[in-house]
Amino acid sequence: MYKIIEEGKAKIKIGVEEKISKKLPVFYNPVMKLNRDISILLLDVIDNKEMQIGLPLSATGIRGIRFLKELPKTKIKVVKFNDFDKNSVKVIKQNLKINKIKSKIEVFNQDANLFMLEHPGFDYIDIDPYGGPNPFLDSAVKRLSRKGIFAVTATDTGCLAGAFVNACLRKYWAKPKRDERMHETGLRILIRKIQLIGADHDKALTPIFSYFKDHYFRIFFRCEKGKKKVDEILKMHGLFNEAGPLWLGELFDSKIASKIAKKSDEKFLRIIEKESKIPVAGFYSLPKICKKNKLKMIKQEEIIKRIKKKGYKAAETHFAPNSLRSNIDEKELIKILKK
Repeated sequence: MYKIIEEGKAKIKIGVEEKISKKLPVFYNPVMKLNRDISILLLDVIDNKEMQIGLPLSATGIRGIRFLKELPKTKIKVVKFNDFDKNSVKVIKQNLKINKIKSKIEVFNQDANLFMLEHPGFDYIDIDPYGGPNPFLDSAVKRLSRKGIFAVTATDTGCLAGAFVNACLRKYWAKPKRDERMHETGLRILIRKIQLIGADHDKALTPIFSYFKDHYFRIFFRCEKGKKKVDEILKMHGLFNEAGPLWLGELFDSKIASKIAKKSDEKFLRIIEKESKIPVAGFYSLPKICKKNKLKMIKQEEIIKRIKKKGYKAAETHFAPNSLRSNIDEKELIKILKK
């Protein structure tokens, strides 16, 4: 069973099932619309033009079709769609026809890794698998161009967020921690793992926009080539909050975060914009601090005002409710809460 739906400026044919699962004739997840929205916003605000875009796991083709319909024409040289499933390839071609797209496209029916390795290089690669991204990382990094953008989604949150410690050690070479910071910890573990793959190929992968939402982690890296640049990346790996090794550097380029927020009405992106201006690892869970110190809970907005009045930076974090990112130390924060 199929039906036609609209997302952004695209119309696509999708499979119909009661539940979103691998059993769909061609996989499409409406929950990931924001994921695709942010991809478009990011590509729109960065300087890259005439990009060769590689989509190894295209499924319905929705992401690439939206790129072609919603990004300025100067941004894209070609979008190469690929899927191992023959039925998916058939649907991609039908969806391109529905959207009257005839140029700047190539469609392939290959194993995802072979697809990437058999092409000379991409300015943008998007790995958005059903589950973990590990099987595709090495091939993607090999084919990522200088100053290219590497977008990675991971939905194995249980592993990265500490529910399955041994699985995280095996797959991501780091120890997670299941607490109020678990999603930031998981994101930083994932970043480090991908950076290590990059290091193996003398490619420095710096996060320019990364976040946790719903059931998935999402990171956009900018690629730079060179051993010295890789060495600088590796210096930013270490332990935090009894977890790791993980990435201790910035999760966002604050200028990019600001540009993205200005182009959207999404509250989630406005939170990230403010958070991106405070480059520290970790955040404070206000309910946890208040409970531990037997303090009365104050409105988050009021606490942020008090912290700023003391000369520190503070903002809401997207990782958890009633939590904030700040460069204030915990003792000073407790004094503010006591007042």
